[in-house]
Amino acid sequence: MPLYKSISVNSQTTVKIWKIEESYDDLIQPLDLKPQSLERVLGMKSELHQRGFLSVRHLLREYGYTDQDLYYDDNGKPHLKDGKHISITHSFTFSGAIVSNKDVGIDIEMQRDKIGVIAKKFVEYEFNYLDTCSEDYIRKLTVIWGIKESLYKLFATPGMLFKEHFLVIPFMLKDEETVAWIDYQSKKYRYNTAFLEFKGFTCAYVIPE
Repeated sequence: MPLYKSISVNSQTTVKIWKIEESYDDLIQPLDLKPQSLERVLGMKSELHQRGFLSVRHLLREYGYTDQDLYYDDNGKPHLKDGKHISITHSFTFSGAIVSNKDVGIDIEMQRDKIGVIAKKFVEYEFNYLDTCSEDYIRKLTVIWGIKESLYKLFATPGMLFKEHFLVIPFMLKDEETVAWIDYQSKKYRYNTAFLEFKGFTCAYVIPE
């Protein structure tokens, strides 16, 4: 069971990361999936996506849950039947989940140069402190994207835009944390965020103060 990392964020919040090494057959064999989940996984065209989906169900087991404990609302946000808050993510060979007594969001992204091509689509304020010539530029962009994606998952409100409504305060990669803000419809929300890098990937997550 390749549970890659478990992080105790605080007494009520835990992050778990899974390294997806198993085959599709090995992943699905021990799971008891709801009919909707089975239909969903069988309908996926990519085995990589299937394995990502199934590995998240193995992460649920690490928390003591099953697929039956997880459901999605009309905006596609996952929830747990016991009232705990959950956010999930998967990217290529890693998946992750965060469970807490507060709203949370998590994202894992592979660090790739092509994020620099789309930077202007999700970055505005952050260009004030980013150095596009720095060797850390791609890594920092990946952190910013991961934080904004996590905020979007937490808030789950259609119409919110990464570039216009989410701000990530200046940070150093070595600090592995920063603050982010949502500025939406004349209201401002402050969030603590954290991130870590491993094997060419970045994981970011956010929780309310």
